[in-house]
Amino acid sequence: MAECHPVAFRWVSKAKMRGAKVIHVDPRFTRTSALADLYAPIRAGSDIALLGGIVNYVLNDERWSSDEFFQEYLVHYTNAASVVDERFQGTEELDGVFSGLMPLSGIDPTWPYNGSTNQYDNTSWQYAGTHDVSLQHPRTVFQIVKKHFSRYTPEMVERITGCPQQAFVEVARTVLENSGRDRTTAWAYAVGWTQHTCGPQIIGCCALLQLLLGNIGRPGGGIMALRGHASIQGSTDIPTLYHSIHGYMPAPSAVKAHDSLAAYLKAEGAATGYWANMPKFLISYLKSIYGDAAQAGNEFGYNWHPKISGDHSHLPMFVAMAEGRVRGMLCIGQNPATSLNAGLQRSGLRNLQWLVVKDNFLTETATFWQKAPEIAGGEIKPEDIQTEVFFFPSAQVGESEGSYTNTQRMLQWHSKAVEPPEDCRSDLWFTYQLGLRLKKMYAASRRAQDQGIRNLVWDYETTGRGALPGEPDPEKILKEINGYYTHDQEQHLAGFEELKDDGSTTCASWIYCGVFPEAGRNLAKQRVPDPPDKSGSHQNWGWAWPANRRVLYNRASADLEGRPWSERKKWVWWDGDRWTGCDTPDFPLYKPPDEPAKPGALGLDAHSGRNPFMMKPDGAGWLFVPNGLLDGPLPAHYEPAESAVENALYRQQSSPVLKYWQHAKNSLALVADEKFPCIITTYRLTEHYLAGAMSRWNSWLTELMPELFIELSPELAEEKNIKSNDRVRVVTPRGRITAKALVTPRLRPFRINGKRVHHVGMPWHWGWQGLVTGDVVNDLTAMVGDPNVSIHEAKAFVCDVERA
Repeated sequence: MAECHPVAFRWVSKAKMRGAKVIHVDPRFTRTSALADLYAPIRAGSDIALLGGIVNYVLNDERWSSDEFFQEYLVHYTNAASVVDERFQGTEELDGVFSGLMPLSGIDPTWPYNGSTNQYDNTSWQYAGTHDVSLQHPRTVFQIVKKHFSRYTPEMVERITGCPQQAFVEVARTVLENSGRDRTTAWAYAVGWTQHTCGPQIIGCCALLQLLLGNIGRPGGGIMALRGHASIQGSTDIPTLYHSIHGYMPAPSAVKAHDSLAAYLKAEGAATGYWANMPKFLISYLKSIYGDAAQAGNEFGYNWHPKISGDHSHLPMFVAMAEGRVRGMLCIGQNPATSLNAGLQRSGLRNLQWLVVKDNFLTETATFWQKAPEIAGGEIKPEDIQTEVFFFPSAQVGESEGSYTNTQRMLQWHSKAVEPPEDCRSDLWFTYQLGLRLKKMYAASRRAQDQGIRNLVWDYETTGRGALPGEPDPEKILKEINGYYTHDQEQHLAGFEELKDDGSTTCASWIYCGVFPEAGRNLAKQRVPDPPDKSGSHQNWGWAWPANRRVLYNRASADLEGRPWSERKKWVWWDGDRWTGCDTPDFPLYKPPDEPAKPGALGLDAHSGRNPFMMKPDGAGWLFVPNGLLDGPLPAHYEPAESAVENALYRQQSSPVLKYWQHAKNSLALVADEKFPCIITTYRLTEHYLAGAMSRWNSWLTELMPELFIELSPELAEEKNIKSNDRVRVVTPRGRITAKALVTPRLRPFRINGKRVHHVGMPWHWGWQGLVTGDVVNDLTAMVGDPNVSIHEAKAFVCDVERA
């Protein structure tokens, strides 16, 4: 965090000065480790073993089992007391898999790029419909969780992760001691947790631990996802994702039961919990797209909306591209020529008919036909590449205005400093002008498939002072995202409670509703912090979705009677008439703590005044996940798709439902392959950004960090007769590159399952463009991914290292 998120890490440093304890878990000893109270080294890809070990430590600790706070939170705020179907079997019974595993079927044969061979039927993961608040029933979630993690002992944690038992126990004890009525523990993670074939399960394991410790919904608790771009959070809220639409509603699908609006809502909605409001969210969203053309008689234009037919994420898209199944690509602010398994991705670019690159500088993707390693090595000739490449120069951040949504869900407005030079244009300009041209192209069409574009509402242009011709007004766009009453666009919606399912409200993204509650009042522009003597959630600094709420599920910050768990950690409470406090309550304002659930009711009426987790159908935090994850209801330790060791915990080596795209350029090493004995992880540096398309054109940054290197331990260097500054060749089944050696004790060999295993690390910021150049580290990585979100596994694979 100190290395990759230095601005955010200043708050960690401030907390430490006030007495907080800082723990760092990482394969490398970094700037964060140097400032931490405790450092726990683990090999990349073993995070669930470590987190599961802490779960097991907590469950067996006398203080946790006898503490009234922990037990009250566990029984009443989580699904610990729910009894699971008698057909369920877990990894202990089935040696590493869950009940319901079966071969994958039903994928659209015209798009065979799912990448998985197996899938789970989650029928046996469902609740049996009964509860046992004593938690003694063997099929309660609590007993299933306890059994599942029973073998994650300190000895097993050391055997799998390489973290010494003493360090692990100190971490587990510190986390437990710093949780309870008066103290909370927060976890912060980044791509070290996401870029794995079980990334969501790693984060889910942390959520499970935090629920056990009462650290969800309370100030100073929770899990912080550190997003590496200024608005990467915004790009998933207002999504550039293929599988979800605004506000995290699933994308309509051509292969699921989504044939009509009613069918979609039945398949994806919920009868209880806040998601029962999905019809209001979706219909208001459709009104924002199609305007007056969206009417009840045509299902508000639902059938005009694009539908997905399979996994259209980045990885399978490039496999399809490499096989000649994709004709063209718009590449905006992305650099696939240096991205995951870059050699395969460049082969995809060579098969395109046309490619549009819009970026600040000529990136490797813009020049793949001219200077790529295949070209430099004579393997491919430029004249044999038929791809026509167009480059659009992009405006820089300071040359446009708009909103960011930062890592804590907060919208903040950035102003334009100067106009962009010459032909440089913002992403808004480019997208808006492209939409205008598409609408003009299809204006006279009467084909059914073209009616969505014909009816698309597309009117954002501004003639304001200083604006470029044709530049959209970002506040006009934010107004539509926020929403308004359909009959009067100047009457903004004050919050998503006002949304209707009859077409009377227009709102592009329900979670952002309230950021622009009235004309001229853009709350993303707020810049008023709390006074020092009343510091709380800084409600007047920016605006956080949803409803300017800074801590999600904050009803859990109060006890069953609605009183703060402690004066020190008071956040939201019941004052006798309504919920109030330091934050926007994440709960119906006037529902008393003692109000019972209404049997058979819909929406939030199905929850009692003691159910804090209002987005869940049962109002509880889920330790066990009966729905929503494709790779199991509980986190289990699996080895990465490429591993230097066998799985010490289960016979099942890696996730049985991970995604792997078979291709000649995407071969994998065998388990414990002697040809590739080292674990390798990739990472970023403070001085550089992503593939370097921004930072490697900056003379100051390139002087600070001028060339590609590989970090390796003194022990590995001695084995390989490598000294610092030597040229080193790094080899995987996908490719080979060279870099300069940095021999450092910041990396260490690990003893894994009785075997000494070396661990190396490389930053991935280089390519052949810019002021400084270097080999593409992602030529080494593989196209394997998580089954839930298709995120790749660049943080843990294997290689060989030798002197070049």
